[in-house]
Amino acid sequence: MTEINFQTDIATDRARVLEALNTHDGLTGWWTNDVNREGEVLFFNFPEVPEPFQLRRERADQDRVVWVNVGAFPPHWAGTTITWQLTEAPGSAGTRVAFSHSGFGGGESELPMITETWGQLMTRLKGFAETGEPDPFFTV
Repeated sequence: MTEINFQTDIATDRARVLEALNTHDGLTGWWTNDVNREGEVLFFNFPEVPEPFQLRRERADQDRVVWVNVGAFPPHWAGTTITWQLTEAPGSAGTRVAFSHSGFGGGESELPMITETWGQLMTRLKGFAETGEPDPFFTV
């Protein structure tokens, strides 16, 4: 199985990063401005995408946030897992975020585009968590 990994240090406390990963205002502040929720399933809507991405929040605590794709769309995300591991950033008062999106089948042709998008999203997450200024990557 193929996995995408990123790591970034965010100059803010862990509580603020967790808010960005777990609340409506947080998620709409850096990813997409159209997020809905039913129980632990998050529905992410994107421009010109026919149906929302459906991610079930499996874990959300001080150290880790885990989402599992439970929808049929996009097909190349089927059964994948997104993990955000949070620790103290070395030498600072900030938070280190180790990100992974795992479970892709071998030879996935969409992987370069997905990797590039996650890189840009990590930059948006960092900016939003540090400043509190919304700047979603996608607007519907």
